[in-house]
Amino acid sequence: MKYTNYLLVALLVLTIAPSVMAVSVGSGIGVDIGTEDFAPLVWSCGDRVVYDDATEPGRVSNDSEPMIERLQNYAFEGEQIEWDVLVMDKNKLDGIDVYATIGDVQGEGNDIEVNCYKSEITFSACNARIGEEELTSDILEGEFPLAQGYTCTFTVETSDSMYGEYWITVEAEDLDGLLGTMDENEYWYLNPVIALSIDGDLTFDNVRPGTMAYSDTLLVGNDADDGSGVMLDMFISGTDFYDSSSSAARCPNTNQLSLDAFSYFATNGAYSSETDDRVLGDGEGYVPIGYGIGFNNPNPFYGNNEIIHSPLNEAGYHAGNILAPGAEIAMTFRLDLPEPCNGDFDSGSIYFWGEAI
Repeated sequence: MKYTNYLLVALLVLTIAPSVMAVSVGSGIGVDIGTEDFAPLVWSCGDRVVYDDATEPGRVSNDSEPMIERLQNYAFEGEQIEWDVLVMDKNKLDGIDVYATIGDVQGEGNDIEVNCYKSEITFSACNARIGEEELTSDILEGEFPLAQGYTCTFTVETSDSMYGEYWITVEAEDLDGLLGTMDENEYWYLNPVIALSIDGDLTFDNVRPGTMAYSDTLLVGNDADDGSGVMLDMFISGTDFYDSSSSAARCPNTNQLSLDAFSYFATNGAYSSETDDRVLGDGEGYVPIGYGIGFNNPNPFYGNNEIIHSPLNEAGYHAGNILAPGAEIAMTFRLDLPEPCNGDFDSGSIYFWGEAI
């Protein structure tokens, strides 16, 4: 019996022991969460405009108006390029910096020229997407929006700081220094040098009064910087002529040879002055020269002093009057010398003008 009792006691102890081990116990593992460093994204929102300046408004555009006549990628001091963009950063928008840059290479990290400012944009025009994920305007809303619209207005400075060819775009930089750029980089020639070339001399020797004399043909060309793409609208003007010596000149009734005695015939590709609406009525296709000692002085040259009048293009310019870099207009001059006429009229000028469009 005593043996049996000992056995029962031992069994009781074994059945009680598990309840002692179930008092609270626990363990854990560490958690490592890495948030993506999200580089800003920049989308162009379809509202890109080039504006004219107030220095010398053109034929069509005036100060702060869109330059519909600008057909090539060149711009001059005071002219502006403006973009509306959408900027997104999934980390946070606070402290993000948005600006337009120019530089020698395409992409991020070029010189900052102008900061952009927050503005309202048309979200549907931005085509905002990340890969195949098309975003919605919800990213602009809520307590913590992920995106913001900006307007960037870049103004061309003087040639002292901006001359030559540059890549221009809009960039965004977050507080971690991560950069994003608008895909639509632009390539511009800023402040190109514009010049005219004149090949030939305008000389009339030993002209008999009461007759017509013809000059050799001159070439008047666009000598702007190579690669600039500058298109020139061409004009001509002149003054009356005088005898610089005391020679008892008279032509026909005073010591002055009128500019009206001169006219010209011009050709440029498929166009010539022969069909010009100002052509003289003698069947030769010659056009008179208007007065002027400065561009648009004494009156606007537009419609009066173009070298060639031809059908207007979509921007309102005479198509045959436009010269690309290196192109030339061939011009032959005619002198209808009055009768009577005496003197050598060597004081006076005929001017050629080229306006960048």
